[in-house]
Amino acid sequence: MQAIANIWRNARSSVRDFVADRRAIAATEFAVIVPLMLVMFFGTVEFSSAVAIDRKVTMIARTLSDLTSQSTTLADSDMQDTFTASISIIMPYDATLVNGTVVQIYINSSSVAKIQWSKSATIANGATQATLAAPPTALAAGTTVTSMIPSALLIPSTYLIFSQASYLYTPSVKFVLKSGITLSDVSYTRPRQVTCVPYNGVPSSC
Repeated sequence: MQAIANIWRNARSSVRDFVADRRAIAATEFAVIVPLMLVMFFGTVEFSSAVAIDRKVTMIARTLSDLTSQSTTLADSDMQDTFTASISIIMPYDATLVNGTVVQIYINSSSVAKIQWSKSATIANGATQATLAAPPTALAAGTTVTSMIPSALLIPSTYLIFSQASYLYTPSVKFVLKSGITLSDVSYTRPRQVTCVPYNGVPSSC
């Protein structure tokens, strides 16, 4: 009888110890919370990097149109220098992922906007100068682009400098964003010192 009583006391003691032991609960809570914390942490890192790059892309677009609009005439070397400014702006991020395009648009007396000249550029790996390239088909010289111009800027018989910058952002961790996204922005300015800005002699007169 005494042996049975001892067994019962020991069993009750073991049950109390098991109920009082919180280590298993803490481990369970940790296992539940860790994935959520990792998503929040890496999501914040990836999102903040995307926001920082997006702001730089906006700055590149504005710089391209601003520098172009301050010129009185342009040649390939001038345009190359303008695009090269993107390297310092995008740092410390990868400059090879930057693409830029600058065009001059003429709005005729009927408020129809047409591209006079256009030029794009990319930046090679390790390069200190941008490499000029042909523009996208949608922004090629001679293309009518009335629909993409804000109505407030469609002033007859005027010129516009339009720039476009883009960056293919691919997060290094890819914990939340699984694939790359293209960040882009555009900017419009008017020629500052002349009626229009000829590029390689186009247009021959304004």
